[in-house]
Amino acid sequence: MDYFSLYVALYIVGFAALHSLLAGLPAKKMARRHFGSKVDPWYPVLFSTIAVITILPLVIMLIQSPGPVLYAVPHPWIWLFFLVQLLMGIATLRAFLDAPHRFLIRAQLAKSQSPDAFAMGIKGIYCWIRDPFLLSGLILIWLTPIMTENLLLVYFIASVYLFLGSLHWESRLLVQFGEDYAAYQNEVPRMIPHQNRRWHGCRSTKR
Repeated sequence: MDYFSLYVALYIVGFAALHSLLAGLPAKKMARRHFGSKVDPWYPVLFSTIAVITILPLVIMLIQSPGPVLYAVPHPWIWLFFLVQLLMGIATLRAFLDAPHRFLIRAQLAKSQSPDAFAMGIKGIYCWIRDPFLLSGLILIWLTPIMTENLLLVYFIASVYLFLGSLHWESRLLVQFGEDYAAYQNEVPRMIPHQNRRWHGCRSTKR
């Protein structure tokens, strides 16, 4: 590994650490303690803004020094890759719309049976997979039609981070929803849908 690759790897680790810190409950509790409930709608905006700003240097580095090309998908197959990435982007948006309560700070910090607590509310894409963001994230990055050495390094570290992030996210949901979520975990796969493993609460719902 050359110095540039090492620098890229360290930058990604730093980005992941900052991203995890801001996404964690301690940071959200501190924000709520200082600014009250009015911070709830603004925290996701701040979080997303910081993520975009801090990822831009990495994007610039990869554009300037992508490294040797490992492979390039030829035409017309490149358009198939782009189409699948587009579908995954739509699936990501659907995942947000199907479970907006999971991303509310007051719901994440709420104790069981408190006024701010939400029901698990499984519907839509969550009937089939527990973490659609893990699936869409992996497909979006690995279906990049041109792969270089430095991009491969970034994608490998990003994949590990996505998987570990999924484990952490589910541990929080387990605390938030308790036995209901444990039963959901046993019934629905994490990221690979299966026709015989659908959440029982969705089976009688026509969509």
